[in-house]
Amino acid sequence: MSDTCFVPITGIDSHAHVFSSGLNLAAARRYTPGYDATLEHYLKHLQTHGLSHGVLVQPSFLGTDNSYLLAALRQAPEQLRGVVVLERDVSRVMLNDMARLGVVGVRLNLMGKALPDFRDAAWKDFFCHIAELDWHVELHRHVEDLPALIRQLIPFDIKLVIDHFGRPDARLSLDQPGFPEMLELGLTGQIWMKVSGIYRLAGTPQQNLEFARMALPLLEQSFGIRRLVWGSDWPHTQHEENVGFGTVIDQLEALECSTELMRALLVDSPQVLFGFEEPRP
Repeated sequence: MSDTCFVPITGIDSHAHVFSSGLNLAAARRYTPGYDATLEHYLKHLQTHGLSHGVLVQPSFLGTDNSYLLAALRQAPEQLRGVVVLERDVSRVMLNDMARLGVVGVRLNLMGKALPDFRDAAWKDFFCHIAELDWHVELHRHVEDLPALIRQLIPFDIKLVIDHFGRPDARLSLDQPGFPEMLELGLTGQIWMKVSGIYRLAGTPQQNLEFARMALPLLEQSFGIRRLVWGSDWPHTQHEENVGFGTVIDQLEALECSTELMRALLVDSPQVLFGFEEPRP
């Protein structure tokens, strides 16, 4: 597949995955795909829904082997950016190589794992490299644990990105443990929130959407619209039977965002966070 150079930015999907079921999977994993989610399929979804650019996030079941994601970045460098999963002793040479390919962040998927202590000296060099590269750290964990993790990371002066509304429980109130503290930390201006994965909020489809509708104005007030980005979470792993790309587009529209907020979610905020350049004249 050849890259289409200088594609005008009509919309950026800030969270998607590509993979093949034939790849070597991580021994410790919560999910095993039975299908391929190829870059070709993904780019077709973007085109169908009027989007132009995307951010590929390393899925947890591939562990730290980012080779499939990096190969995808090589195929469409103007349209794509990447977020990888790494061992904390990764070399600076490897990080620099990834940066040249369009990697802009590292994901810490902590779902189902023991909580790390980022104050441990063993993390210092890792986060210093991330800060020097101007990458972000993406956190995926249920909301009750996020405030403590965020407070440990703030001193490193790195950009932080929270996955999927912070993974609150839509069956509970907005005052559930961790959610108010997360909103307070959003005022630091150091944290971005992914308005994504509404269907992952633990309730019924209606509960999930209602929670997202109630939460969004609070997120806008706390983080500011320039710190909110939207993501499709394609191909919706573990929810493939009930959720498709069209589903999440419908959910986004059901949030009834203002024109200004929609522009921020799809263009202005992700363009800055992920380093997408405007096409040359």
